[in-house]
This record gives sequence, structure tokens and C-alpha cells, in this order.
Amino acid sequence: MSHALSADTATPLRDALAAPAAAHPGQSGFRLLADGATALQMRIALARAATKTLDMQYYIATEDTTGKLLLGAALYAADRGVRVRMLVDDLNFDDIDRVMAALNTHQNIEIRVFNPFGASQRGMVERTANFFTRIDSFTRRMHNKAMIADNQLAIVGGRNLGDEYFSASPTLQFRDLDVLAAGPVTHDISKSFDDYWVSASSYPLRVLNHQKFDPKDLDAMRDELRDHWRKNADPYNAKPLNATPLAQQIARDQLELVWAPAEFKVDAPDKVARPTDAYVSPPMQRLGELTRGARKEFLAFSPYFVPHDAGVKILGDTAARGVRVAIATNSLAATDAVAVQAGYAPCRIPLLQRGVELYEFKAQPDQQPARLFGSRSRASLHAKAYVIDRQTLVIGSLNLDPRSAHLNTELALVIHSPVLAQQAAAIFARVTQPDESYRVTLAKQADGSRPALEWTGVDGGQPTTYHVDPHAGLMRNVMTGIFMLLPVDDQL
Repeated sequence: MSHALSADTATPLRDALAAPAAAHPGQSGFRLLADGATALQMRIALARAATKTLDMQYYIATEDTTGKLLLGAALYAADRGVRVRMLVDDLNFDDIDRVMAALNTHQNIEIRVFNPFGASQRGMVERTANFFTRIDSFTRRMHNKAMIADNQLAIVGGRNLGDEYFSASPTLQFRDLDVLAAGPVTHDISKSFDDYWVSASSYPLRVLNHQKFDPKDLDAMRDELRDHWRKNADPYNAKPLNATPLAQQIARDQLELVWAPAEFKVDAPDKVARPTDAYVSPPMQRLGELTRGARKEFLAFSPYFVPHDAGVKILGDTAARGVRVAIATNSLAATDAVAVQAGYAPCRIPLLQRGVELYEFKAQPDQQPARLFGSRSRASLHAKAYVIDRQTLVIGSLNLDPRSAHLNTELALVIHSPVLAQQAAAIFARVTQPDESYRVTLAKQADGSRPALEWTGVDGGQPTTYHVDPHAGLMRNVMTGIFMLLPVDDQL
């Protein structure tokens, strides 16, 4: 059974980090990755920098343009002798993905599937039957997202692997946020990866895969990925802006890492494998503690925001203490999960009555009615980050919803850094500007009737006010109403 590389193993990354780590005892280094192109470039740079091990853990790993660029980078690392481990949740596996199945035959690459309910099935009928007979297991997913090079550098945050996360999709652009981590906290992330890798819910792809591959197939895939790189690396901004190896950039302080104390909080794999009512999610518990301890301000990026009564109380009580509580989430037009709106919509008036600020991200840039199954150039918020008093930043995979609390496994970095907290707060301020988000408020009712909602923003350079969900279209409103009638609150 494989394990993470020992933190004491000599590698170029370890050697480069030795001096700055010694200068900041007990701290780790961080850099926010706010835009999609930079996030893609840094992941490819990590794959290039690895000399011993490369670990990847993702909820979604798509074999689209950028996905194949990243898988190609992993293959090239394996060709150099790097041991590559990849753990992917089964929910978004399209049967057995062709590129990953071929890469899995490489002697230095192993791919595993977490909580498979259909990857081993030969057809859609079997997969669908498996879904209905194992519904409780199916709803519990590994939502973690991490990439680790030589147990020295890691990227965690909201991004999965796919074009929409890296500003490369013509139909959907996710506004997301990751962080590059260096130093001691990376060892905790690696320890978590090992726990998931050896868990009872993790299955080697080779035992699930019915496809047959031989060395010629791997050679053909290598040629295909090289050709893909030649054609797409430049158009998709995949080449790192700084061609200097990461180890040298660290040694020269070119990465501009911010060093700070940090905590890593992660769910146990047993949250999926052996769920119990007594289980308390460490990431969610720590976020709750920080929320209740906020003195001046609590800012939240939560694209899937379903607070329910308990969340309304916590956020409302925090606002009642004089703390500014502001939430950025998706508008109905912008969300890629219409069902979530059914859980969020009933909470808006109670939250506003308790003094919470609500901002709903627009489906930019055209503000045309959003289609249920996607529309051209639609934008959507996907970052999961929380800023407490502009002193602490929590960033990872968890949303403020029951799914993160009770069903999915999640991870989060708690970084005690005013510098990074201010950077994230500045991003929050940008995202909540009226040209990017609508401010949701309570409309004044002269006759004293039930409070109504009002959306204000700027569309096409002109101030606008709406009294229904802006630009959502009929179908999304209908679907939201249907989901509100269904007993699915705990699944949202």
C-alpha cells in the first residue's frame, strides 16, 4: 500500500523551502489563485516540479481541453519516474474515462475511484439500477479537491478539473478561488490524502475497468496528449507565465508566498463509508466556531447556500451582535444547480430580517434569461471561502449547506493571515459590486403586508431594480417551485 512521501525526503522543493520555513517557524506559506488561467498554470507547474510523488484528489476530473492538458502533465511526470496517484469521486465518472483508463496502465500511475456506484457497471441500465438500490450511499460524495507535489506544495480550494474552472469554457465560466500552500500544512493535506486512498470506499480503477489496454495503447495516448498540448497549451494559457522551475522561484522569493499560522480541517472518509448521526464535520465545526467568534465582520462566498433554520439563527445572532454578515451566492439565473435554489429561497426574507446582507452573482455578461441546461457565456460563482474580521481566511471545498455538513466529505484551510484575509475581502468587494451581483433587500410595504424581495444592481451601465429573480427565465422558476414541493431539503 502506497503512502505519501516522507516530509524529510530530499527533493528540490524541500531544499528550496528549507530557508523560508526556518525563517517562519510553525508557519506555512500561501498564495491565493484567483483567476482561472493562473490556477491552471500553477497546477501544471506543480506537476513539472514534482520529482518523487504527485497526488491528485478531485470530485470532478473531466477529459476536456484543460483536463487533458493536466492529465498530460501527470503522464509526463510519470515518464520521469514520479509516482502519480489520482483519486476521483465516482459521481461524475462517465463510465470509464478513456484517457484515465489508458494512463492507469502506466507503471508509475494508479487511479482509484471513490465510492463507486456505477463505474463497474457495463451500461446505463446497470448504473441506473445501482443508483436506485444504493440511494443513501450514492448521495454521499467525496467533495475534496487537492493536488500535492512531493509532500511540499499543495493546491486546495473550490476548483475541480475541467474547462469551466479555468476560464476555458465557451458556455460556463466559474468564478472560483484556490490557494497554493507550502511547508508544514502540506504534510497534513498529504496525510488526509493517504487516509482516503486506503479507505474502504476507495477502489482501484483496474478492478472496475472492463476495457483492455496494452503498451501500444499507452504509447498512442501519449502521442495524442502531446499533440493536444502542442495545439492547445498556448490558446488555453496553460503554459506557466514564469518558465523558471518552482523550486528556483521559491528560492528567489518569486512566488511571493505569505507565511502564516494555519490549520487544516478535513472530514474522515468514514463520513461516507460509515455515517452516523453523532458525526460532527471538523471543517464545518471550525467554521461555526469562527463565525460565532467574529467581532466585526463575516464575509462568505458560498455558491450553494442553504442555511436552513440553524444557519439562519447562527448568522442572524452574529449580525445581532453588531457584526457585519455578508453572503455572496448565486442568483437563480447564474446557478448550475437549480435545485439548491429551492432550499435557499425560503431563507432570504428571514436572513434579511435578521440583518444579514445578501448578494446574488449575475449570469454575466449578457444578462439574457438563463437556460435550464446552460447558456452561452454564462457565469457562475463557485468559490468557497470565508473571511473573519479580515484576520482569518477559511478556504476549501465546503459550502454553507446541509450537504457539506452531513453528506459530502470536505476539506478547509484555516489561515490566520491579515494579508490573505484582506486579499479575499477585496475579491468579495469586487464580486459584490452592482455590475457583478444584485443586492437583495426587503422592499418597503406601505400597507404593512408580508415583506417582499427587491434586487438592485447595474445592467448595461444603468441602475436596475427587480421584484422577481432577475433574468432567471420561466423554466428555472418552475423547476425551483417543483423542488420546493419535494422532500429533498437534506439532500440540497
